[in-house]
Amino acid sequence: MRKLYQDGRLSQYLLLLACVAAVAGLFTSRALVALSPLVGLVAAGMQPQLRTALLRGMQLRTVVSIGLLYVLLVVSGVYTAELAVWRHEVYRKLPLLVVPLAFAVAVPLSPRQRFGVGILYVGLATVLAAGTVRRFLLNPEEANRLINIGHNVPAITGLSHIHFSLMLALAFFFALLLRRSPLAAAAVRWGLLGCALLLFVTMHLLAYRTGLLVLYAMVLFDALILIFLQRRFLLGLLTLLLLLSMPFAAYFTLEPIQSRLGATLYDIDQYQTGQDINDFSLARRLAAWETATIVAQQHPLFGVGMADVDAAMLSQYSYRNFGVQPQNWAMTHNQYLEYLVGGGVAGLLLWLVVLLGPFGQPALRRNPYVVHFLLMMSVANLVDSLLQLQIGFNLFVFLYGFVVVSTERTARDAAVQPT
Repeated sequence: MRKLYQDGRLSQYLLLLACVAAVAGLFTSRALVALSPLVGLVAAGMQPQLRTALLRGMQLRTVVSIGLLYVLLVVSGVYTAELAVWRHEVYRKLPLLVVPLAFAVAVPLSPRQRFGVGILYVGLATVLAAGTVRRFLLNPEEANRLINIGHNVPAITGLSHIHFSLMLALAFFFALLLRRSPLAAAAVRWGLLGCALLLFVTMHLLAYRTGLLVLYAMVLFDALILIFLQRRFLLGLLTLLLLLSMPFAAYFTLEPIQSRLGATLYDIDQYQTGQDINDFSLARRLAAWETATIVAQQHPLFGVGMADVDAAMLSQYSYRNFGVQPQNWAMTHNQYLEYLVGGGVAGLLLWLVVLLGPFGQPALRRNPYVVHFLLMMSVANLVDSLLQLQIGFNLFVFLYGFVVVSTERTARDAAVQPT
């Protein structure tokens, strides 16, 4: 055991265990997700050069920026009116500090270990996608009925359809990126391609709105990157052609897509014409965005307090509720608005630094995993407050540490190595 500690393998193995627990927990078990940051913290503590690694880790810009989100929450306690909620949030969001520091301080994973974690993520996503598609195929009429009334086919593990669809979209692109790894043997590359195809079909067959939005937005980003940054015009144009053709092909061949589009347009019309929107999720979300905008205008600089967002929304609904019953009042459903309402302009700027700041570092903006993760999260958070539910919070914090913080650390370490 002493030998394992001294050569850093104990710290590395514990970090690997934390990553495996996080990935498995995201898809199957809240308990594993809750344990993962604790294991990561122990992994950091087992770093044989702890003092040096801690000082260097705290200098990483990505660690500082995401840590400032936690500082914002703590400081907002000065003017919060919801002390009980604030105390709970201060505890619940400790991973904003712990998880990035674990990846910044613990002995880093080897390329093969990181590849294995990626394979585990894609594999679990594919298994759950296949199981959910099987549920759909057992009773497609009921599934289409749910979609027609604006509901969704639930994942077989009970995950929220919003988070599940985002996780599938991430897994789709991760599968394609992992195929390019020199560690991927021919059989693995074919397996990853099969996973990507199944994930792509699943998102269309189940017609998950958030997942499809993120998927096609990222395809658009990829096309623009190919054309304007990499000057690979032919491949970029082919990607644009795919972007334009696939939605039409899906619409004319898949009944769930037709049903989802019809329900979405009807949702929007209900909101715009002032009809009863109690049973229409998208319409209630649009009403929530309008409500959040009003609250933000009343508290522009520092917001109402990060723990007071829901209370402020409920208070505004008491003045104008769009005809929605209290049990159907929706909260912000937009992470940008969440930070604007809770932290004002200061909070929104901090959130944008977390999402977009890494692109200011050449090593990070050249890393395809960083680019895809941050851009997809940027789009997904336009239509939901992903950090407000524990599953979305855990997904973001873990992948931010695993993908973004680790990449900055690797680039920093490579730059200081003697030649």
